[in-house]
Amino acid sequence: MLKKVLVANRGEIAVRVVRACRDLGIQSVALFEPADRGALHTRIATECVPLNSPKSYFDQDLVLEIAKSRGCDGVHPGYGFLAENGAFVRACEEAGITFVGPSSEVIFAHQDKIKALDWARRAGFPVVTHSAQSYGEGDRALLEADAEKMGYPLTIKSCSGGRGRGERPVKSPKQLTAAVEAAQTEAQIVYGNKRVYLEKSVERAHHLAVIVIGDSDGNIVHLGEREGSVQHGNQKLLEESPSPFLNPDQRAKLLRAAVELARLFRIRNVASIEFVADENGDFFFTEVKPRIQREHPVSEMVTRIGIVGAQFRLAGKEKVHYRQEDIRLRGHAMIVGIRAEDPWRNFLPTPGKVERLRVPGGPNLRVDTYLFEGCTIPEEYDPYIAKVTAWGHDRMESMRRISRALEEFTVIGPATNLPLFLRIMNDPAFQEGKYDSTFFGPALLEPIGDEEHLKDLAVAAAFAYASRNLLFKPAVTERFLGGWHRDARRLPGL
Repeated sequence: MLKKVLVANRGEIAVRVVRACRDLGIQSVALFEPADRGALHTRIATECVPLNSPKSYFDQDLVLEIAKSRGCDGVHPGYGFLAENGAFVRACEEAGITFVGPSSEVIFAHQDKIKALDWARRAGFPVVTHSAQSYGEGDRALLEADAEKMGYPLTIKSCSGGRGRGERPVKSPKQLTAAVEAAQTEAQIVYGNKRVYLEKSVERAHHLAVIVIGDSDGNIVHLGEREGSVQHGNQKLLEESPSPFLNPDQRAKLLRAAVELARLFRIRNVASIEFVADENGDFFFTEVKPRIQREHPVSEMVTRIGIVGAQFRLAGKEKVHYRQEDIRLRGHAMIVGIRAEDPWRNFLPTPGKVERLRVPGGPNLRVDTYLFEGCTIPEEYDPYIAKVTAWGHDRMESMRRISRALEEFTVIGPATNLPLFLRIMNDPAFQEGKYDSTFFGPALLEPIGDEEHLKDLAVAAAFAYASRNLLFKPAVTERFLGGWHRDARRLPGL
């Protein structure tokens, strides 16, 4: 087992990793920039070190130097930043520091996403239709010609990242130029690489992912599938496990394919195998994410397996100590991602000070967050502030539990997307599990005209007005305390 680990990340995932270190008896070193001075992950870590670099958490040379100077024998990258940087992983290996994740060989193999897709197709797995090459800044004419050959709708995807950042849907040739520019600009900012490729879109798709765990002996197990088809701006809003879309035969086929693909790609730690499925249930491999994912708690809830702890044990050369038949997929779990943004103002980020905070609790409920009362949500980073995960014996119970938690969750200060999730939970199509990638639309952001809801809003507005305009404490004048004024108003004969 590792002795001392540098946590090369921030926010809720840094808190999650530091707590896992403490559970395992591992010392932790937290990094922080000026905007994160005093953040929760720095308060609970064994040590904390300032990261003074214009490159922020992407400065792999400085991060590695801090790990060496602090005597760390391991680095955990969380997700994002350096989590899929093959050069950084190789530098750690050469320095004798354990990278908690896949080897540099595995990460380099997946950085060329087109080759990975071709590799899977040659092995007999169905894959999404994609362009034969990637495109840089000077390849616009070639990209347009290939897009015309493939046909629309298409998805432009970054060669360096997964679904989300550096990805743009394109429904017609008129949208292509603007979408390519936006995707390349975002990919350059997030990954430092502008290259993109084309993927044929699957209409009314279901986005499915399977977490797999593998050891150095090639033992691989899966932790069931998750569905993340409720998305906005290519970002998953929520996920659930198991998928309400798959039937038992489709599920068995998908999970078997995920394990075989993990074996094909020589996964030796924790990774996610990602697919899209069409409305008939036919699924297609899209990519491997060789790292822990933001939504991993939903898989932990249905399996009761600590995935971050498993990462540390595998990094310490331990083996997968359970067989697939020992892993029971129990009940149903949902996870929602809370962000400091206003859905009714075009999802504008809302950084600022958290004046008051109430975090929900109760059985089979989990909240991962870096928030505490009085902390500041910085404007320099992604506005993702918390995730709420709920487990139930069935889908309805988990949905009711997470709805109750969302109603209890209170953040006074910056606006959040909490009200949006309550709308999703009350949507009939979502409640029935009959949704796909087209689910999220303008209707979810329209004003609610329900009479009871309007009454509640009126009461809330009245209390808010009263509290903001109560500039003095009411007092009763002394001359009214004697009772003479009441006697003067008494009617004759009474």
